[in-house]
Parts: sequence; C-alpha cells; structure tokens
Amino acid sequence: MCWSATADLAAGTVITAAGVACVARTRRVRELPLAALPLLLGAHQLVEASVWGSGGGSGPATLAWAVIALPLLPLWVPLGVLLAAPPGSGRRLAVPVAAGLVTATALASCLATRPVTAHIRGRTIGYVLDLPYAPLLLTGYLLATVGALLLAADRLLRLLGAVVAAGAVLCVLLWSTEFVSTWCAFAAVASLILLARAGRIDRPYAPPC
Repeated sequence: MCWSATADLAAGTVITAAGVACVARTRRVRELPLAALPLLLGAHQLVEASVWGSGGGSGPATLAWAVIALPLLPLWVPLGVLLAAPPGSGRRLAVPVAAGLVTATALASCLATRPVTAHIRGRTIGYVLDLPYAPLLLTGYLLATVGALLLAADRLLRLLGAVVAAGAVLCVLLWSTEFVSTWCAFAAVASLILLARAGRIDRPYAPPC
C-alpha cells in the first residue's frame, strides 16, 4: 500500500463527497454525527495532502491533522455511536465513551503543551508527539474508537468496527512507526460503510437491527 500527496488528495476527495452524501441522506438529528464521520475523515486526508506538500514539519497542516486524529476522533466516534443507539442500548457504550473522554482530554493537553512534527518516511508519514504513558493512551484510543463500533447495536456499525480493527492490526504489523497516519487512512476508506447505512436507516418501515 503506497501513500502520497496525490493518493491522499484523491482519497480525501472521494471520501469527503461520500460524507456529504451521507449527511444529505440522513433525516434524524441524532444520526448526524455518525453520518458526518466520512466527511470528517475525508477532510482529514485532504489535510494530510497539505502535510505532504509542505514536506512535513510542524506547520499548521500538521497541527490540524493531529487535532483531528488525536483528541477529536476518540471523542467523536463513541459519542456518535451513543447518540445513534436505540433506546435502552446505550449502557453498553459507557466504557468506550468514558475512555474517549479521558483519552481525548489527555491528548488535547499534550497538543496544547508539546510540539507535534510530521516526518515523511518514503511512502508514509510519521507523526511525532511526546506522549506520556503512550501504551495506555493507545489502549484508551482504540477502546473508544474501535470498541464503540464493535459494541454498537447496529450490525453495519459492528462491521465497520471489525474492519477498522483489522486495519489497526495490519498497520501495526506493517507500518508500526507510521501507525496513526496509515490507520486513519484505512479508517477513512472503511467509513464508506456508513454511506450504505445512511441509505438504509431512513427507509420507511425498515426493520430494526
């Protein structure tokens, strides 16, 4: 799998367009955060294209990419899944939501007080931020993002969770020093599953999952 400014630009454009379609097809306010996830992840890839263009470093594009990837996603995903959950099924999401809140707060604090830099390493980008208790933060991050999806009541959300979990394992095995960048790209592509879900949930008389 090769990444470049062109690849990020192309993927970001397609995924952002799919995100716009997701939002347009969604009629329930509580579903909007999940519907907008491909839009957010597509924009994230477009930001990374700017990181490529600037040659890495610690400029505004790098900081914008890190803000989305680090504190925003572990908060956005579990809260989006919780809002979309059927009545009475949200209790199972208490742990991912709590993990997301704690992890996002810690990561936001690190970004506010420590520099983040991007390093182009061949066909990937590595983002460097001095994180205390990095293994613990990574565990909380994955519990919030992947865990919330795997525990969702909706089968398509569980499918998305399984896909991004497999992507996390693959990225660790193949691109361990560029994990965040490659996994976020993988998750962005996988989020297109939400487009199929957006079409299904707003059909009249659709049976519940």
